[in-house]
Amino acid sequence: MSNDSKTDLAKNPRRQFLGQMGLMGAGAVLASCAPVIAQQPSKPDLDATIFNFALNLEYLEAAFYLAAVGRLGELTTAGGDASKVILPASFTAAASNGTGISGLSPEVRAYAQEIATDELNHVKVIRAVLGANAVAQPRIDLGPAFQAAGSAASSGAITGFDPFANELFFLHGAFIFEDVGVSAYKGAARLLVDDKAGGNLENAAGILAVEAYHSGSIRTLLYQRRTQQAAAGLTVEQVVQAISNLRDAVDGTSDVDQGITSNVEGNPAYVRSQTNAANIVLADGNSIAFSRTPRQVANIVFLDNTGQKTMGGFFPEGLSGNFSAILAL
Repeated sequence: MSNDSKTDLAKNPRRQFLGQMGLMGAGAVLASCAPVIAQQPSKPDLDATIFNFALNLEYLEAAFYLAAVGRLGELTTAGGDASKVILPASFTAAASNGTGISGLSPEVRAYAQEIATDELNHVKVIRAVLGANAVAQPRIDLGPAFQAAGSAASSGAITGFDPFANELFFLHGAFIFEDVGVSAYKGAARLLVDDKAGGNLENAAGILAVEAYHSGSIRTLLYQRRTQQAAAGLTVEQVVQAISNLRDAVDGTSDVDQGITSNVEGNPAYVRSQTNAANIVLADGNSIAFSRTPRQVANIVFLDNTGQKTMGGFFPEGLSGNFSAILAL
């Protein structure tokens, strides 16, 4: 691949990816908004639906991080099902025997362990709130879905993408999830009505803060390596920007997602700081985090640019539950 083509990949408008199925995984935590939304007394049916949508997504994030540190079996203990998680064949044993990704630095392993525990706790809390109404964990794809995503994000230049292969690829996989979670959770905030002390809005703010901490940590680690060669002749910065472009393309008509640098003209980050290349905080021109609707989150989860699919991508057999009501919001 020529240097010109690599530069184009990093800077082309996001809409160019609309014809490609791809990469985004839903690490999304609309999931994280679950404990808050699920208790709205005026809309119990809708609240329970949102809560179960959130649970599906938390199963996904928990599976990814637990596998990365060799603790996937804990998902079953928490009410999920590790046997329904599709992994690269070469990583299946390491995902559950305490080994996890080989070669993680002590610092990154520590980050991954903390985030894995956070996401596992989200699964536990959401299941506890829903009780007998909690949906079972669906089949989750952390193997072929990532391969398809990597290929689509790079216009076919990256093949066989495996986020469990090494530390850098793990960080790329984590980048896919965390930003989506923050925007999904903020998008759900408009549904909250309880603003009493200790109520829904206050709890929601706390959960959003946790997801934002995760996102900022991953973006910082990737920014520190932005000039490092990643795959297919691309730097870390270029791969991250390509992921951002594709994620932005499949979630609908908005153009709000951002990479880890502010030097891509057209990004809100470019407007905020043209002289500072760092873009750790994902926000609009007013430094306010942007929102995604449940439908936009679903598009990313299913790797779908049509806005019509109900399965695919990271959920090859679909989500557990009926979410037609909130996907129309």
